Amino acid sequence: MKISKQAQREARQLFRSCAVNGQLDESRVRQAVKLLAEKKPRGYVEILSRLHRLVKLDVDRRTARVESATPLAADQQTQVAAQLTKIYGAGLSLSFATDAALLGGLRIQVGSDLYDGSVKTRLDKLAQSF
Repeated sequence: MKISKQAQREARQLFRSCAVNGQLDESRVRQAVKLLAEKKPRGYVEILSRLHRLVKLDVDRRTARVESATPLAADQQTQVAAQLTKIYGAGLSLSFATDAALLGGLRIQVGSDLYDGSVKTRLDKLAQSF
């Protein structure tokens, strides 16, 4: 579905109005969607669609998934969290998981950014080079 430029512009303005101190406020988003659904301005479905996409991208940008081959100790988790907060700012939601297939190292994904320092990836790259 192609979205008009006007609908894109209005969705961006609505998205910016839902932010408080650089963080997206869930209650404001809900209120904006409710008002938009009640008033039903021209192209409101397109605006809702674009707003949904913007909110999803922002939530993804604020979510970090850290994978390691073995469970990380509490102090290591704290160090990783501190470094990610330093890079991406406050309000980052972290989740730690284990994946034995990594063999060692860490794999960190924040939104579309991927930091892969796992042994498995290094071995795969080495195998591809032959």
